[in-house]
Amino acid sequence: QVQLVESGGGLVQSGGSLRLSCTASVDISSRNVMGWYRQAPGNQRELVASITSGGSTNYADSVQGRATISRDTVKRTIYLQMESLKPADSAVYYCHLRTLALSSKYDRNYWGQGTEVAVSS
Repeated sequence: QVQLVESGGGLVQSGGSLRLSCTASVDISSRNVMGWYRQAPGNQRELVASITSGGSTNYADSVQGRATISRDTVKRTIYLQMESLKPADSAVYYCHLRTLALSSKYDRNYWGQGTEVAVSS
């Protein structure tokens, strides 16, 4: 039904930057929330950043000031720009889409397969 494909992960040195991309197979201009989650081995999956179709953004405290989430509805893509990367940022990053229906019981959640980010010290 819906596919989310992440790209842009890789190995980067501490202090470097990275830009992650997530392209959806469906239009993302309608009412929804999209975001980036990450999960390191042994850790819970945590929300890094989210953006609503109205443009509102939220960031985890751990990346506040170092991350920017944005979207391009024409390209059906959201981005996560990460700056001043730390080894603690190392994780698999997952793209997420939650469609918002008029009734919340019809909301749907979709996940990408993830892209790995490894930050070396």
